[in-house]
Amino acid sequence: MSNKEPMSIEGYDLLTQEFKFLLEIEKPKVAEEKLVAAAQGDRSENADYHAAKEKLRFIDKRLFYLNSMIQKSQIIDPSSYPHVKVGFGSSVKLLNIETDKEESYTLCGVLESEPENGLVSIHSPIARVLLGKRVDDEFILKLPNGKKEYEVLKIEYKNIFSLKKKIRTKIDFSFH
Repeated sequence: MSNKEPMSIEGYDLLTQEFKFLLEIEKPKVAEEKLVAAAQGDRSENADYHAAKEKLRFIDKRLFYLNSMIQKSQIIDPSSYPHVKVGFGSSVKLLNIETDKEESYTLCGVLESEPENGLVSIHSPIARVLLGKRVDDEFILKLPNGKKEYEVLKIEYKNIFSLKKKIRTKIDFSFH
């Protein structure tokens, strides 16, 4: 597997927004809080100073991670593909052959995933098995506690961000 991280245009934009917010707004604000707290005197028992110092550490770790993801990102516009077979951005309706119940999944980037809402990372076991499948294909998904057998009923494109229930905003980017 390559070290590229596939993501949608919207996913990349959100990633860079968070990086920019943390670097240009949050980090300078917390650095100022640290300076103000340091000016209060004895740092050994200064809770405000230690809290600001800890926040800066978290911000730096998050910036490092986001920068790594930005560098590894492979922006994909899934709307430009025909979705005749399952690929990044495909929304897939499956039939669980054993239970006769339908399940739906959309393949997305790791930072865009919300498994509880059917948005599964391209690296997840079900996504890896689904890649390249076509309508009417049957497959077996091997899981730690057994296996499940599926049939592909439908493949289509739905915008990943139109399916998301939790889209991060600047409030979520902050360290409180």
